[in-house]
Amino acid sequence: MNTLSRTITGILMVFVGLVVLVIFLFFATEVWWLSLIYGFPLLIIGFFILFNKHEDRIEEREDQRSQRNVKGGRRKRKAK
Repeated sequence: MNTLSRTITGILMVFVGLVVLVIFLFFATEVWWLSLIYGFPLLIIGFFILFNKHEDRIEEREDQRSQRNVKGGRRKRKAK
């Protein structure tokens, strides 16, 4: 996920989680526990998406790493 999409998704999830919490807590007096079931996981996932910067780092592929360790440059393909 790039930075813009991560920010938009995170803010949207946090906003939806807060809206669910507020609506259920204030307007649904008999089923207030539904706000806890739906609202808090949305908040947690939204904050995790918003502040997770580990996903943006590009990792090196294993096959390219093994080729760099070979002395003398690239591996040559076998002729058929």
